[in-house]
Amino acid sequence: MTLGASDIVRLDGVEKRFGAVRALDSVDLTVQRGECLSLVGHNGAGKSTLMHILAGTVAADRGRVVIGGDEQKAYSPARAKHLGIRCVFQELSLCPNLTVAENTRVFHPVLTGLNWRRKAGALITSKLDEIFPGHGVGASDLIQDLPIARRQMVEVARAFTATDEPVRLVILDEPTSSLDSHTAGQLLAFMRRAVANGISCIFISHLLGEVLQNSDRIVVMRDGRTIAADRAEAFDRNRLVTTMGGTEAPTTEANAGDRLARGKTPLHVRARPRQQGGSTDLVAHEGEIIGLAGLAGHGQTDLLLAIFAAATSPRPDVAVNATVALVAGDRQADGIFPLWSIAENIGICSLRKLRQGVLISRRREDTLANFWRDRIKIRTPDIHNNILSLSGGNQQKALFARALGSEARIVLMDDPMRGVDVGTKLEVYDLIREEARGGRTFIWYTTETDELKKCDHVYVFRNGAIVADLARGELTEEKVIQSSFIGTDPR
Repeated sequence: MTLGASDIVRLDGVEKRFGAVRALDSVDLTVQRGECLSLVGHNGAGKSTLMHILAGTVAADRGRVVIGGDEQKAYSPARAKHLGIRCVFQELSLCPNLTVAENTRVFHPVLTGLNWRRKAGALITSKLDEIFPGHGVGASDLIQDLPIARRQMVEVARAFTATDEPVRLVILDEPTSSLDSHTAGQLLAFMRRAVANGISCIFISHLLGEVLQNSDRIVVMRDGRTIAADRAEAFDRNRLVTTMGGTEAPTTEANAGDRLARGKTPLHVRARPRQQGGSTDLVAHEGEIIGLAGLAGHGQTDLLLAIFAAATSPRPDVAVNATVALVAGDRQADGIFPLWSIAENIGICSLRKLRQGVLISRRREDTLANFWRDRIKIRTPDIHNNILSLSGGNQQKALFARALGSEARIVLMDDPMRGVDVGTKLEVYDLIREEARGGRTFIWYTTETDELKKCDHVYVFRNGAIVADLARGELTEEKVIQSSFIGTDPR
C-alpha cells in the first residue's frame, strides 16, 4: 500500500499473538492529519493491543508501522514519542508516589535546571486549565492522593503538553470512563478543538453517543480484525451495535412494572454522608437498586467505602444489616490481585463455600469461576491464566463475577462499567435486575445518566452531601445536573 498525502499513520497487515490467543489478525488502519478516528468493538476485540503497537509498547509479530511516510523498523515508545505520538491508556501510567509536576518532568526530561519543578508545574497546570477549567488539581499534589477522575485528567493533560517534541497524534483509550458528564464534555470539546487545529486523535470509547457525536471516521473491530470503516455520518447506534456483533436493547425499562413500592421490604442500609450541613440519609431496602449521582469526587465513593467498612466495624453514621461485597471502579488499585489467576480473583470472596476441610478446593474454585466466566462472558481460553492476561473490560467482568458469586446480600458498585462494552453492559444490567428480584440490594455510583435510569431511586451528591433525593419517575438529566451544580433539591 502507498501512504496518502494526508496520512499521518498507516498500519499494514499487523498481526499479534499472545500464546494461543490471536489478538490481531492482519489489521490495516490509517489515520489522517487533523482527524478524529474512533475505534469501537467489544472487550477483547483487539483495540488496545493495536494501540499498544502504535505506541511502541508492544511489538507486532508481523506487519508494517508507517509514520509520516516512513516505515519504522526499530520502533519503541521513545521513537513514537519523538514522532509526536502520545497515548492515554485505559490503565493509567502515572507514578503514584510522585507529584503532578514530577510526573510531568518524567514525561519531559528536557525540563531541567534548578527551577524545573516550577516549569513542569506551570506546563501541566496551564494545560489542565485549558482542557478542564475548574479542575482542582495542584502541581504539588501526589498522584496517589488524587481520586481516579483527577488522575485521568492529569494523564490526558500531560499527553497534550509539548516541549521539545511535537504533538501530532494522541491516542485516547476510554478517556472519559472515570469522568462525570460535565468533565467528559470538557474533554470532548477540547478534543474537537485540537483536531480543528491539525492534531489527530484516535478515540476509543464504549459510550456510543460520544463516538457518534465526536468522530470524523469510525472503524469497527471484532475478534482481532477490522470489519467496517466509514465516515461517522454513515453510522447510527443500531448499525454500530449490530456491526460489533450485538443487539441493541429497547430504550424502555422492561421490568419497571414488577418493582415493589419503596420501603415494603426490609431495610438493609441507612447511611449519612460526612458533609458540612445537610440531613438527608441514604436508605436502601432489600431488592432495591439505589443510584448515586453528581459530579465525580463529591463523596459518592467515600460513602460506599464507609458502608463497606461498617459491615465489619460498626460506626454511628452507617447501619448495615447484611453481608457486603464491593465492585471497585479503580480495579488496578482496589480490585484485582495482579499475581493471581482469573479463578483465584473470582473466588476470593467465596472462600467459605470453596473450602473442603481446612483447604480451598481447586475443583470448587474452578466450578465457580467457569460458571461466572460463561454467565458474564469473560473472554479467556483458560481461567487459570493470570488476571492481567485479560483486557481491561474483562478484568472488570471478573470483579463483577467475584461480587455476584459471593454470598453478599448487598453489592456496592463504584462506577463499575468503566471500559466495559455496550453488549456486556446490557447483559450486566439484566443480571443486576435479576439479582435484585432475588432480594439482593445494589448501591450503584455511576457517572452515566443512562445507568441511573436503571435504578429504583437516586441520590445526588454535592460537596459530600446528598442534595437531591429522586424517585425513578422523577429522574431527569436536567435535575441531576441542576442539583450537582446548585446543590439544592430541584423539586
